[in-house]
Amino acid sequence: MQLTTARLILTQLQPQDWLLFQRVHTDEQSMAYISAIPSTADIRQRFNDRLAPWQITCYHMLCLVARRKDTGDAIGLLGVNAEWAPCRQAEVGYSLLNAYCGQGYGGEALAALCHFLFDECGFHKLKASVVEGNIASRRILEKNGFLLEGTLRDDYFLRGHWVNNWVFGRLSVDN
Repeated sequence: MQLTTARLILTQLQPQDWLLFQRVHTDEQSMAYISAIPSTADIRQRFNDRLAPWQITCYHMLCLVARRKDTGDAIGLLGVNAEWAPCRQAEVGYSLLNAYCGQGYGGEALAALCHFLFDECGFHKLKASVVEGNIASRRILEKNGFLLEGTLRDDYFLRGHWVNNWVFGRLSVDN
């Protein structure tokens, strides 16, 4: 599988993507709203879990690598957790290396992923959870047609504190 945008190529995670996966999961700024920096063993386990081939009925995560077309540089990861039967919904997420944030890559990659999930896979709804206060991630979602559906109070234990999560959704009919 390969998704292409004006500036990016998105491909499924491969064994040779280990260093990128590790860099994303150890980048303090990229992980600030996600979790504490995991141990190398935990990162390796997550990586191995995401290498399995994916189809819409899978229970494991689809993990995509975003690369710049012009340089081939790997800039970040996108993920999809699908709930095909019976609700045809998927949760999306993304994390870019900090050096590539603020340049429109996240929104561009998410747009391609949404198109694929709606038009190629037939999902009815896409969801995303964002830690309250993560304005950059919220903007990416809103620019891609996601609507704030609510706030879950004390929903996530992040770096020693309970934080609220914003919950976003986008329906296929909103395309």
